[in-house]
Amino acid sequence: MSDASRPEPGSPVAFRWRKWDGATHWVHECVYLGRDEHGDWVGQKAGWRSVRPGRDVVAELPNVTLIPPSADFACTVNQAGHRVRIYIDLGWDVRWSDAGEPTGIDMDLDVVKATDGRGLWIDDRDEWEEHRVRYGYPVEVQRHLESLAEDLERRVGAAEPPFDDATADAWLDRLAAL
Repeated sequence: MSDASRPEPGSPVAFRWRKWDGATHWVHECVYLGRDEHGDWVGQKAGWRSVRPGRDVVAELPNVTLIPPSADFACTVNQAGHRVRIYIDLGWDVRWSDAGEPTGIDMDLDVVKATDGRGLWIDDRDEWEEHRVRYGYPVEVQRHLESLAEDLERRVGAAEPPFDDATADAWLDRLAAL
């Protein structure tokens, strides 16, 4: 999908994740916010839903998600006051579908920055180990994502843009103005 065919800012979209085998994973109710030098941004207002088989979650506070052109992660930043500030889902083929909505393959590893004293860490390593065998992730995909997880953890820890507060807060302000 070209930049010209992105939805208009303010348009509702569903961000659809699946697993490597094609199984449905998370579907997030979102709104398209726009694009900057880091990629595309979608937002989720408080009260909007995220669902997956067996789980239905309502957003407690607003959040915004960056979909970078690298297509290998999506970075969600929660409004201040949430126990997790940054949650990065490492993914594969994270992109805009022909239907004009974000989609991607969830690849288990996550980079998490909590505000409740737990700090910064790479999450779900156990799930990664199990699924890379079960689904037969290609070795080059495994190497790329393991290296990326460590690089993202470092960049989040250093508060490099777009993992700094100012970048996400500007998009949270745009979400609040809708």
